[in-house]
Amino acid sequence: MPSRAFYTLPSLRLVVAPPASVEADVLVVPVFSEGTSAALPDGLASTVATLRESRDLKGEPFEMHWLGGDGLASPRVLLLGAGAESAASADVARRLGTAAGLAARGRGQSHVAVLAMGALQGEAQVRALAEGLTLAAFHVDAYKTKDRKLGDLESAAIVVSEGPASTLADAVVLGGVLGEATNVARAVAHEPPNVLTPAVLADRAVELFAGTSVSVEVLDEPAIRDRNMGLLLGVAQGSANAPRLIVLTYEPDSSRQSAVGSGQAGPVLALVGKAVTFDTGGISIKPAENMDRMKYDMCGGAAVLGAFHALAKAGGPRKVIGIIPAVENMPSGTAFRPGDVLTGASGLTVEITNTDAEGRLILGDALWYATQLGATHLVDIATLTGACAVALGRVASGLFGTPDAWRDVVRDAGTRGGDFLWSLPMTDEYKDLMKSDIADMVNAAGTRYGGAISAAIFLKAFAGDAAWAHLDIAGTAWADEPKPYQPKGPTGVAVRTLIELARSAGSWV
Repeated sequence: MPSRAFYTLPSLRLVVAPPASVEADVLVVPVFSEGTSAALPDGLASTVATLRESRDLKGEPFEMHWLGGDGLASPRVLLLGAGAESAASADVARRLGTAAGLAARGRGQSHVAVLAMGALQGEAQVRALAEGLTLAAFHVDAYKTKDRKLGDLESAAIVVSEGPASTLADAVVLGGVLGEATNVARAVAHEPPNVLTPAVLADRAVELFAGTSVSVEVLDEPAIRDRNMGLLLGVAQGSANAPRLIVLTYEPDSSRQSAVGSGQAGPVLALVGKAVTFDTGGISIKPAENMDRMKYDMCGGAAVLGAFHALAKAGGPRKVIGIIPAVENMPSGTAFRPGDVLTGASGLTVEITNTDAEGRLILGDALWYATQLGATHLVDIATLTGACAVALGRVASGLFGTPDAWRDVVRDAGTRGGDFLWSLPMTDEYKDLMKSDIADMVNAAGTRYGGAISAAIFLKAFAGDAAWAHLDIAGTAWADEPKPYQPKGPTGVAVRTLIELARSAGSWV
C-alpha cells in the first residue's frame, strides 16, 4: 500500500519448548524486578542471579543487558527489564515486545524469540507481545537510501513453557493483525505531504481493501458538491489538490451476524477520521516553526484506515461505517477567509473566525453524512486542537461525548486497547463560546481558554440524535522523542480503541 516499505511483517509463531532449545538470533528474557523464574536454564539463571546480587541488574522497565548464549540454541541473550510481575498487564507486554524487537533490529538481529514467563504467559499478554513485536517492525526512515539504522525484523517467536497451545497460538495471530493495523495507520501518517494528497489517500484506501469484506466508495469534488458539503469544500478551495470523501463499509458475514441475532436491527457504528493531508492554517497561517509536522494532521483518518484493516482481517459482529474527509488547507487567492460564512450539508451556517480551525469544519459535514448513512453511534478522531495537547500533554488523548454512557463505553474500549483517554467536560455553559452574530455558530471561539472543549461543542452540533464521542489526539498522534518502545514519529494512537469498539459491538448494544 505505501509508496515506500514503512514496515515488514515478521513471521510470528508460538513455541512451546524449553528456552534452551529455541533457535533465534537472540533470545529475549524479560526479567521482573522482584525475582527470577525457574523456567530459565541453569546457566542463565545463575548469571541472572549474579547480576542481581551485584546490583547490575534490577529488572527495571526496559533495562537491557546483552549476553552470549552459552549452552543455548540461540547465540545471544537479551535480558530485558520488565518491572514488577504483578503489574505485567497487556500494555506492559506490548511495550516489552516492541522494545525487544527494536533492540534486536538495532543489533542487526532479524530473528528474535521472546520468553513469556510467569504473568506474561496469559492469553492477553501473549497477544500483546505479538502485537508489540509487529509494531517493532515499523521503519521511520523508509525514505532514506543509505545509513538506515535498523534492519528488518523477519521472524519472531513467543516462547511459553505451558498453557493452552491452540488458544495462545490464536492470540499470537490476532496480535499480529492488531500490530499490522497500527502500522498501516503509522505508514499513511508518515508519508510526506507531496506524496500523500487527498486523491492519493483515497487511492490507497481502494488498494488496501481490494478483495476484502470492506467496501470503499470515494466521493470526488463534484460528488461532494452534489451533497452540499459546503464546510468541507470551503476548507479545500484554496488548494490545487481537490478534496475527497472516503466512505468505508464493513459488513459482517452471516455467522457473525447470527451470533448477535441476525434478525435484530442493531446499532451501526461510524468511525469518522479527520484527514487534512497538510495544514498550513490557510489565511490564518501557522508559524513556520514545526509546520512540517502538519503532515500528521491526517492521523485521525489514518486511524480509521488501520481499524478497518483489522476488521477486514479479523472481522467483527456488526456493521461499521468509516468516513474520512480528506483535504489540504492552503493559503491562496481562492482560499476561504476569516469573515466568510459557510453552509454545511446539515444546513447549519458557520461564520469563519479562524481558517486554522479547519478540522472541525470537515468533520462537521462528515459526521452529518454518517448519520444519513444510518449510523446510530459515532466516534470522530482528530488531531484537532493544540489546546488539548496543552491540557493533557503527550500522554493522554482528550475524550468528549454524549450521552455519558456512550462516552464511558469508548473510554473503556481505550483502556482495553491501551490508549489513555481522559474525559473533559461539555456542559451547556460552554455553548456561549460558539455564538455568532450573523450565523448559527462560529468555527473558533474568540478566547484562548477552553479551546478543546469549544471545538467539541462545535462537532456535537452535527451529530444529530446519535450517540457521539470525540477523540482529540493532537498531543498523542506523534512522539517528539524516542523511547525504548516507541520511535520518534507517528504512534498510531486510537487504532486499538476503534478496533475494540468495533469488535465488542455485541456487548454494548
